[in-house]
Amino acid sequence: MAGLARSVAAAILLLSMTTFGFAANKVIIILDASGSMWAQIDGKPKLEIARESLRTVLQSVPADDEIGFMAYGHRTKGSCEDIELIVPPQAGSASAISAAADSMKFLGKTPLTAAVKQAAEALKYTEDKATVVLITDGLETCGGDPCALGKELKETGVDFTADVVGFGLTADEGRQIACLAENTGGKYIQASDEKALQQALVETVAAPAAPAPEPAPAPAPEPAKPEFNFMPSVVMAEGGDPITDGNVWEIYKAAADGTRGDQVMTEYGELKTNLEPGDYIVVGRDDEARSEQKIKVEAGQTYSPLFTLNAGTLVIHPHASQGSEISGEARVDFNYPGGNTTHYGDAKATVPAGEQKVTVQIGAGTATETVQLAAGQTVEKDVVVGVGHAVLNAFYTAGGDKADNSGIGFEIVKAKKKIDGSRESVEHSYGPDSKFWLPPDDYVALTTLDLAVVEQPFSIKAGDNHDVKVALDAGVLAMSAPGAYSIEVFSSKKDIEGKRKSLGLSYGDSWQQTIPAGDYVVVRHMSDQGQDKEMPVTIKAGERSEITVQ
Repeated sequence: MAGLARSVAAAILLLSMTTFGFAANKVIIILDASGSMWAQIDGKPKLEIARESLRTVLQSVPADDEIGFMAYGHRTKGSCEDIELIVPPQAGSASAISAAADSMKFLGKTPLTAAVKQAAEALKYTEDKATVVLITDGLETCGGDPCALGKELKETGVDFTADVVGFGLTADEGRQIACLAENTGGKYIQASDEKALQQALVETVAAPAAPAPEPAPAPAPEPAKPEFNFMPSVVMAEGGDPITDGNVWEIYKAAADGTRGDQVMTEYGELKTNLEPGDYIVVGRDDEARSEQKIKVEAGQTYSPLFTLNAGTLVIHPHASQGSEISGEARVDFNYPGGNTTHYGDAKATVPAGEQKVTVQIGAGTATETVQLAAGQTVEKDVVVGVGHAVLNAFYTAGGDKADNSGIGFEIVKAKKKIDGSRESVEHSYGPDSKFWLPPDDYVALTTLDLAVVEQPFSIKAGDNHDVKVALDAGVLAMSAPGAYSIEVFSSKKDIEGKRKSLGLSYGDSWQQTIPAGDYVVVRHMSDQGQDKEMPVTIKAGERSEITVQ
């Protein structure tokens, strides 16, 4: 992971050098601080990788470079306005940026379009040369149009450039955001895992601008050369039609030991390009399927290698029950030869040929099927999980007012008890209109609201849409005890030893609780012993009672 940090450091540092030559740079780095940055690469959260990388690169930035730091999604969940220029562009900002990144929370949305616009304005892009480096692991979630913004900033700026690192994005997601960089003349770098991130960031490295050389004599005319010398094609299976949409090409320099070296390019769809003479490793891929070849390019030669993925396509339509609509709530896990991937809702995946294990989960129900997939084949399959749908609500009394309280807790357990008397917990949720997808069985809904706890049995069959109404047989007790240290509620009936059972206690001089219908005693506790005072109260189901103990 330290190697990753050094690669990030080198890429960002040399990116700034490429943009400004030997002059002092003026750059704003924008860091995605949305909640998805908690996802891991090789067992380490992406946010930690980003923090370490920033700390490393800032140690090597020239002293006169003016570096700023902006983040979004770091203060508020669900807000599209959570964008902050934490460190304005200034020389010697390394420690301030490192401290800001280290203390930052990662929890919000992804208003990346608005963030890039604000960064450009902070750099006075209509007056001066300006560069923005955006590191994001997600797409725009606040309605912005990054493609249109890229065109606008390029047209209205003096010399504006945006470089974008897609940290963990899929190929399709990458295409949706690459236009922001391309429309400003910048680079989009795709990075789907740790090694790819290292190589993708190295792609941004270029030598700093050198003084313009003296004009050289006009060279002698060269013989006409082909427009391109490298034009690969990729097919799903031998004899299949070339794939030109949705596929990705990755080209690397070959290291001395034959492994991948520096990344040369990442391209999408049909590829026609020119490669300098040398040894390369070329990867053609489509979704989860890939094929790799070593290519030796010699001067004056053209190359059109064919890449065969030996793969097929699985299309899975998940259903909660037989005859139901396709479920958008389903999780679909593909386990294919050599790996796995997860999709949601109606799912389509291109995977290596062979035995495929597909698991569909809807709520607490799962269904697993094994599919044999041949190279070049497309298999479309409906998978029925066989669950029913239950919506749970609580009412203070049967036919009475609905308990519309976010503190209501519903736990679904199996009705059949284990040998030790306990029940298997299936799922839980909070608040009214709690929804559950459940396999056919007998269940008990354990419903809790304050001091009221009720068990409601119910059964589910596949395809059911069941409204479960739980009668709490309870009322609301509002208690006031001026000057009290605490308030405690006891059952009114004493046990054989003359003691009453305590149902609950709250510190302070006021307390409101939902409580089962019945007779109780409310005790006011004072800080001085011997000053307790009690008052009996009767709670009626569906009614509110207010008492003052003084």
